[in-house]
Amino acid sequence: MILNGFAVHKACWMAMAMFLPVLSGISMPMPEVVALIVAISFAAGLNTYATVGTLGLLGHYQVLALPEGLHALTSWWVIGVAAVMFVVEFFADKIPAFDLIWNAMHTFVRIPVAALMAYKATAALTPAEQLIATIAGGLIALAAHGGKTAARAAVTPSPEPFSNGALSLTEDAMAIGLTWLATRHPYVAAGIVLVGLVFVVLILRFVLRSLKALFRGAEERIEHVTPARAA
Repeated sequence: MILNGFAVHKACWMAMAMFLPVLSGISMPMPEVVALIVAISFAAGLNTYATVGTLGLLGHYQVLALPEGLHALTSWWVIGVAAVMFVVEFFADKIPAFDLIWNAMHTFVRIPVAALMAYKATAALTPAEQLIATIAGGLIALAAHGGKTAARAAVTPSPEPFSNGALSLTEDAMAIGLTWLATRHPYVAAGIVLVGLVFVVLILRFVLRSLKALFRGAEERIEHVTPARAA
């Protein structure tokens, strides 16, 4: 099942890469492009398919002027692949325990796609600047993806089934809403991402401390049980 998941993700990655040709020029002011990259990279770290699909639809219906390097997202092929995989993820991401496997596999999807979009959006910059933008896009997506995975790891042990679904729905809404906001008010969206990155750091610290406390408690219980059995 995991191998099949990797095969699907590889096919989606190849389809998206194939329809993202290198284009020159840019149709947005550069500061807005930078803010857009920050926002959509974070959104892609939460849900790549929602981000790509939303950008594609908004660009296709000319609701916004995408950077020229992202114009290929408006292709119905890209939008179709993103829509199908969004539906698959919508259900797979809400199954306790399996969602951790799904998110682990998507480490190889969310981060590269975010980096690729950052690369294409800055096609008019110098190679050095484009490389910096690409790395930044990948790192921002990694932070969002890491925070999402850490939150899932904390929620999954919960005995009731609603926390996982509610968290997943929130992430879906955030990805779509943040992508839309980035196209209308990129600076506001970038500011929200900066706050989100701080929140991610706090989540990761909390989860790491919780895991350490959990393992420490388990070790103490084992140490208490072992002498009792020996006696």
